[in-house]
Amino acid sequence: MRGIPFFKMHGLGNDFVVLDARAQALGLTEAAAEAIADRHRGVGCDQILILERSPNPEATAFMRIRNADGSEAEACGNGARCVAHQLLNESGADHVVIDTLGGLIEARHAGELRVAVDMGEPRTDWRAIPLARDCDTLHVPLTLGPLNDPVATSMGNPHATFFVPDVAAIDIATLGPVLEHDPLFPARANIGVAQILSRSKIRVRIWERGDGLTQACGSGACATLVAAHRRGLTERRAEIVADGGILEIEWRSDNHVMMTGPVAISFSGIIDPSLLALA
Repeated sequence: MRGIPFFKMHGLGNDFVVLDARAQALGLTEAAAEAIADRHRGVGCDQILILERSPNPEATAFMRIRNADGSEAEACGNGARCVAHQLLNESGADHVVIDTLGGLIEARHAGELRVAVDMGEPRTDWRAIPLARDCDTLHVPLTLGPLNDPVATSMGNPHATFFVPDVAAIDIATLGPVLEHDPLFPARANIGVAQILSRSKIRVRIWERGDGLTQACGSGACATLVAAHRRGLTERRAEIVADGGILEIEWRSDNHVMMTGPVAISFSGIIDPSLLALA
């Protein structure tokens, strides 16, 4: 078995191993994905992004997303920007369309090493998120310690956003994994804590389903803006301040959520087959 080429990329510190399986399928197992994501024995990343051929003629490629624990995710905003950057440069086109389990994502360059992606329409019905039972998604009956009354949103993947007076005062590393696995979330959930700084700026930290606390979460930033505007706390456009930096999010009048932010390539290399043999 030959080694597998990869790119190591990140969006605001939310880091990815990008693999290209368009010419030949990789058949990456959960265990192999977890081995690659291991920061001590593998390459190390929050998520693995696998480019595949899409059955949809409108799409440039399909992006398969593996979390650090090997599980599969439906959407990844920062990852979509990174993959879009590669596809845009490869094709020379002014825009690309990325197919995902969460739907189609259109992307374009937005400046030097910056990409804007259309994350599609947020879903706010309890069945679409999904929740385990009929709930008002604007005021979900869920409490743990200092966290209560979240807003539930799907950006192709499930999010619960808790608004708090001070993000720094919340031990999300302890509370996040408990809430992620709450029975209310049959597909688990990404858990965000958000602090309103102004009508156009929100501070947020997000515990990502299957990955843990990351430097930034693109779909989580989108869900945060949608939740804040639904609550009447912000305008339809705001800066979302994550640990790793700032994303610009706009919930447009056509109901689509636009996300703009930076991308970076850290390095490239070859994954030795022995790593996957240990999986």
